[in-house]
Amino acid sequence: MDFHRRVDHRLDTRTPLKPANAVAAIVVMGGNYLLQLRDHKQGIFFPAHWGCFGGATEPAETREQALARELHEELAVTLEPAIFRYFTRFEFDLSFAGLPPIWRYFYEIELAPSRLADLRLQEGSAMQLFSADQILTASFPLTPYDAFALWFHINRARLRA
Repeated sequence: MDFHRRVDHRLDTRTPLKPANAVAAIVVMGGNYLLQLRDHKQGIFFPAHWGCFGGATEPAETREQALARELHEELAVTLEPAIFRYFTRFEFDLSFAGLPPIWRYFYEIELAPSRLADLRLQEGSAMQLFSADQILTASFPLTPYDAFALWFHINRARLRA
């Protein structure tokens, strides 16, 4: 029996993590949300959790350039940053670990459902469309910060009321 197949990396508390500024896409297709199942591997935040596509920004990149690059790397799609609509930003104070704060910017991207056939998953274990109800009552693991951003997106009309 291969021991490594039985290891649940979600329980890893020893492998160092490297927090970084990041961008994420709230991809909406026909009223549903396209999410990525993160790889089940050691050393990443929230392995084997569903979440938004995106990732860390690189030096000298704008947030929009970083998101376009990440989406190309993860979905083999070229999207013009002009279609990205800023949605919200979260900041995380990591002073408890002796680190500077980091942020995660979320952008809304609306794509026609027919574009799903154009997307080719290149990072992560899977991609899937979820309804708002499925996300709000999730019985599957969602990355906490993405779950919160998605909750805000789903409930944005209630917040404006």
